[in-house]
Amino acid sequence: MTNISRDSDSMELNDPPAFNFGTKVRARRTIRNDGTYCGKDIGEVLCVKGEEGYVVNIGTFLQQFYIYGVEFIGSGHRVGMKRKELERVEIAADDDALPELPGTAERRRA
Repeated sequence: MTNISRDSDSMELNDPPAFNFGTKVRARRTIRNDGTYCGKDIGEVLCVKGEEGYVVNIGTFLQQFYIYGVEFIGSGHRVGMKRKELERVEIAADDDALPELPGTAERRRA
């Protein structure tokens, strides 16, 4: 139990967020449900390593970390992730238009 990795010495909120809204990102590791994702069993995979998505929300956790809400296109899941779990995907100059995210049209009509 003493080998638990903690981020307690890190204070991300002193700097601006590493990613902005609409930034295309890639999961650096497979993320499983820790019990906070409704409708999925604990331990169920929410996104796999290498899956790409877009930052759709930026929040904070414990007044210490930024949490990036990422809409993963392949799985359709929106997952809250830390900076260390993500990497930016470089977009070619001719690929500047973002794809329509699942459910966006329905929210716009509401």
